[in-house]
Amino acid sequence: MAADGLNVIRMKVTLDNPAGVAAPFGDRFAHVARVDLPTGALLMLAGQVAVDDNGDVVAPGDAGKQAERIFEIVEGLLTAHGASPADVLHIRTFMTSLDDLAAYGAVRRRLFPKPPASTTVEVSRLFLPGAVLEVELTAVAQPNITRPA
Repeated sequence: MAADGLNVIRMKVTLDNPAGVAAPFGDRFAHVARVDLPTGALLMLAGQVAVDDNGDVVAPGDAGKQAERIFEIVEGLLTAHGASPADVLHIRTFMTSLDDLAAYGAVRRRLFPKPPASTTVEVSRLFLPGAVLEVELTAVAQPNITRPA
């Protein structure tokens, strides 16, 4: 207990770039920030864009195909930390045109039939030319839990 009478919880923070995901550009960020808690872990996924294993944009300008690739990457990152799409608390999406919302939404609904909290923002451009979507997520990895159907 701290001197002021408050309990202090020490948390382990890990910054990770799991194998199987393209390396961050110039090692400027981590794909996953993990905060280990007494009952699980809070996962914060950096913005993911549709890139292949070499870091090249997949299907430039095609929101539907880019959404497929982004969520494939996201599932891999979640799995690497003991979580799944069912553990996602919040999704933040940046898109270069809200006209792509239907194509993006169709892919997203397949992965998240019960949608988590979300924010969608239209932006003038993204970091990589040809990328039209970027998705950030926050999730909780909780071992040995039963999820409602």
